[in-house]
Amino acid sequence: MNLVASSHTEIAADPESVWAVIADIPNAAEHISAIKKIEIIQAASAHSIVGIKWKETREWLGKDATETMWVTDALSPSFYEVRVESHFCIYNSRLAIAATDTGSRLSMDFHCSPQSFGAKLMWLLTGWMARKSLRKSIEQDLRDIKVAVEQAEAH
Repeated sequence: MNLVASSHTEIAADPESVWAVIADIPNAAEHISAIKKIEIIQAASAHSIVGIKWKETREWLGKDATETMWVTDALSPSFYEVRVESHFCIYNSRLAIAATDTGSRLSMDFHCSPQSFGAKLMWLLTGWMARKSLRKSIEQDLRDIKVAVEQAEAH
């Protein structure tokens, strides 16, 4: 699997407060500026977000893009992993929270695994552009989450 992009941010809040925002997938559009719409397809259990499945519409490269996503693994308040299968690729991302002396560090890693010859060829030719765009997108998402968590802590 190819690591496409990774980033992190420091948040002045405990891991449980960060978790409360990132695990609130049905309301993610309220916290992340690029997300235009969330449509829950399958709810998670009462005890975990594993299994929640949704359609997410967000602005990507100036256009609306909708992907079906689901949480494959999670441990509150430490991490959760999301999977997407689209365009002959499997995409996996991981949001992880670690306690720090000043609050929390939220990190996100995004991986792409092309599944067809054509997808592998496209990745070889255009992967550098995807990495740059994804890194910017991840950094903005993390900034948005930081603001949402720290504003919630202030109130």
